[in-house]
Amino acid sequence: MKNIIIASTSTLHGGNYLEYLLPVLQSHFKNCKSILFIPYARPGGISHDEYTQKVSIAFKNLNISVKGIHEFENPEEALQNAKGIFTGGGNTFLLVSQLYKNNVMQLLSETVKKGTPYLGTSAGSNICGLSMQTTNDMPIVYPPSFKTLGTIPFNLNPHYLDPDLQSKHMGETRETRIKEFHAFNTIPVLGLREGSWLEVKGEKITLKGDLSARLFLQNQEPTELNPESDLSHLK
Repeated sequence: MKNIIIASTSTLHGGNYLEYLLPVLQSHFKNCKSILFIPYARPGGISHDEYTQKVSIAFKNLNISVKGIHEFENPEEALQNAKGIFTGGGNTFLLVSQLYKNNVMQLLSETVKKGTPYLGTSAGSNICGLSMQTTNDMPIVYPPSFKTLGTIPFNLNPHYLDPDLQSKHMGETRETRIKEFHAFNTIPVLGLREGSWLEVKGEKITLKGDLSARLFLQNQEPTELNPESDLSHLK
């Protein structure tokens, strides 16, 4: 049975890394003394070791040890033996590229679908959808495929921002970019605002947090979904 937390962000304004999610993670990883961290997204270009250390400090609050997948000679074996998995945020193009390069995209998908507790934030959330095509990130590398884990039957746009009517910026809004995606794709897209997350238990997908999420369907006006909404029907 799938057991997944898909969070828009790792850090809320004024808070420490993962602080707002710690009560949720305590329950989510309750049977894990250790987790496997996937640092491939490298936010700001930090090293795998630096990123893993940052995550280790956060999980120390839960008495859970952390080891980066890059520390293993065999990343496939590391995934197969993992008691819990966390994929952090950063650049989705880089993350997807590295998962394919290390031949673990399919295995990660299978492992999560079999029930290994998984946490994704930002880029690590993006890859939970059917494809990475609704990321906000700069294409700094060229992944061999846009196809991702497919642990949920739709795509995400983490860090979703509503249009700022007071802004003088005349560029595209997130809504505009998602409409561009839907000019060529039928996959539903969920705009996940900061501080919101999805809880996946088996086939049930529930919106958590205090904010609504914005749902985009091809050729339809976007709608707002309230916290505790069931998204299991989306396909």
